[in-house]
Amino acid sequence: MTARTRPVGTVTRGTTAPNRLRRVDRWLLGTHQRLLWRAPERALAVDLGYGAYPVTTVEWAERLWTRRPDLEVLGLEIDPARVAAGAAYRRPGLEFRLGGFELPVPRDPVLLRAFNVLRQYDEGAVAEVWAGLCARLAPGGLLMEGTCSENGRIAVWAGLDRQGPQTLSFAARLGSLESPAIFAQRLPKALIHRNVPGEPVHAFLRDWDRAWAACAPLGAFGARQRWIGAARMLTADWPVLDRENRWRLGELTVRWEALRPLRS
Repeated sequence: MTARTRPVGTVTRGTTAPNRLRRVDRWLLGTHQRLLWRAPERALAVDLGYGAYPVTTVEWAERLWTRRPDLEVLGLEIDPARVAAGAAYRRPGLEFRLGGFELPVPRDPVLLRAFNVLRQYDEGAVAEVWAGLCARLAPGGLLMEGTCSENGRIAVWAGLDRQGPQTLSFAARLGSLESPAIFAQRLPKALIHRNVPGEPVHAFLRDWDRAWAACAPLGAFGARQRWIGAARMLTADWPVLDRENRWRLGELTVRWEALRPLRS
């Protein structure tokens, strides 16, 4: 059998910017502290498809090292020019390498972040990609796959373990949020075409928008209070997994099972 010489995947636009992924990073550090504490020494964190230049990978490494200085962070890109651009950012514990969904890494990662890499793929490709990536996670590992706006103010991502998707998280800069309906534009590829009547994710966003409207009077006390009020209303009918300490940050996480697509 001939060894594979080309990375698996398609080159993305590569759009990136400093702090673009700050919301998912904050969520990770705040809600998965046990994962970080229990990770073995020199555990591996992989940033898959970091874009035209590796600023978000560098930021991720620096944030992770505040909790686990021994973590090794590896950025993977399918474009050789982007890998070459990462050379200037290498340091002990931070490397950049050519690779795609095949994950040419020295050991299974405990953390795998893949943001804005599946948007240009067909919906039918997602299940296979997810299965392949999840199979490569270390025991207890976490895959974060999702999308965000160019400035990082709106983000949605799925949290997956070795068994598959477990959660769907939403995060926003509350000061500029007009309505939760904006999240429809940033749903992961597995859901973005399912935001239609009859699908659970459509019903969820509809209910959230209604709760947001009902909590408009709380806006007098700030967008944060309106967000918290709407999140509290959602808990009556939806399996919201977090509570006010995360809502205050403009986050909300729901059990994946409640939002999974109905139609194949």
